[in-house]
Amino acid sequence: MGGFNPELGDDVVEVRDWVHEFARDVIRPAGAEWDEREETPWPVIQEAAKIGLYSLDFFATQWFEESGLALPVAFEEIFWGDAGIGLSIVGTGLAAAALSSNGTPEQMGEWLPEMFGTANDVKLGAFCASEPDAGSDIGSIRTRAVYDKGDWVLNGVKTWATNGGIANVHVVVASVEPSLGTRGQASFVIPPGTPGLSMGQKFRKHGIRASHTAEVVLDDVRVPGSCLLGGKEKLDARLARVRNGGRAGEQAAMRTFETTRPSVAAMAVGIARAGFEYARDYAREREQFGRKIGENQAIAFLLAEMATRVDIARLLTWRAAWMARNGKQFEQAEGSMSKLVAGETAVWVTEQAIQILGGAGYTREHPVERFHRDAKIYTIFEGTSEIQRLIIGRAVTGLPVR
Repeated sequence: MGGFNPELGDDVVEVRDWVHEFARDVIRPAGAEWDEREETPWPVIQEAAKIGLYSLDFFATQWFEESGLALPVAFEEIFWGDAGIGLSIVGTGLAAAALSSNGTPEQMGEWLPEMFGTANDVKLGAFCASEPDAGSDIGSIRTRAVYDKGDWVLNGVKTWATNGGIANVHVVVASVEPSLGTRGQASFVIPPGTPGLSMGQKFRKHGIRASHTAEVVLDDVRVPGSCLLGGKEKLDARLARVRNGGRAGEQAAMRTFETTRPSVAAMAVGIARAGFEYARDYAREREQFGRKIGENQAIAFLLAEMATRVDIARLLTWRAAWMARNGKQFEQAEGSMSKLVAGETAVWVTEQAIQILGGAGYTREHPVERFHRDAKIYTIFEGTSEIQRLIIGRAVTGLPVR
C-alpha cells in the first residue's frame, strides 16, 4: 500500500468544484438570513437534495472513495459557504456514521435511507450521546436501556443533539449495564413516530445558529429488539467477556467520534479558509493613508500566518482521513490532532480576520464576525480541545494521563 499522497484525483477535484459552486451560489448567499432566523434552513437542504448533495448516495460514495479525501474536501467547501447551513446539510452524517460503525448490514439497509428521505421528502438523522451532567465524560451516561420481553425500553435525557427532536431517525447511546461504565453501553435506533421520544429545550447558540440543537427526552421509549445496533447476541457476548475480565472492544460513542473527527476537522478548515480569504480580499482593496492596507507589513505578515495555519490544518486533516480510509491505526492520535489543530486554527484565523477589518469586522455588515462565532464550537463539540490534548498525550507517552 502506498503512502499518503495529498494530490487529489480527478474525480475528487470534479466533486470539489461542483460542491464549491453550490456553496458559492446557494449556501453563502443564504448564510446571514438563516443565522438571524436561527431556524433549520429547509429550503436550502431541499435544494441540496435536489442536486444529490444531500443524499445517502452522495455520502456513501464520498465515504468509500479510495483516497479518503473526498469527504473532507467536500465538507471544506460546504463550510466555506456557511457553517450553520453546512451543519444542517451534513448533520445527519453523524447519525449515519454511528449506524454504520455499530450496526449490522441489515440495520444499515433499513435505516440509512430513512435518515435522508428523498429529494421530494427530505428527512434528517440525529446522533444522541451527550447528556446534561456528562459532557465529554461518556462514561457518565445515565440514559438506561432495559431489555423487556423482546423489546428495549429507554429512559433518560440527551443534550446538544444536532437535529434532536426533529429528526426522522435518532441513534441513542444508552447504558445497558451501568456497573460496567462505558463497557456496558450500546447504541439503539429509535424509529420515527416512536411514543415517548420528544424534543426538550432547543438551544439558542453563539454560532452555527442555522443548525438545530436540542435536548431529546426519552420517557419509556419502547423499541423492538432489532433496534439494538449490532444485535443482542453480539452485545451479550461482549458483556460476558467484560464480566470475565476480558476486553470490551471500542466503545460505541467513541467509535463514532473517532470515525468522524477528520470530517469535523474539515468543517473547521472550511470556516478558517473563508475567514482568511475574506480578510485577504479586503486587504487588497481597502485603502488607508494612501495605500492598500495589505501593503503594510503588519497586515501582510498576519495574512501569511493565516494562510500557513490553514494549510497545516488541511494537511493534518487529509492525513487523518487517508489513514482512516486505508485502515491505518491512529497510533499517535492523528484523528485528534486534526480536530485539535483545525478547530483552534478556525478560531484564531477568524479572529484575525475581524482584526484586519477593524471596526467593520465587528459588525454584521461583513461575514467575518459570523465566521468567528461559528468557529468557536469546533474547540468544544465532539471532544473539547482539552480532551483532544488528553488523547494525544496518552498516545505519545503511552501513559495513563489524567
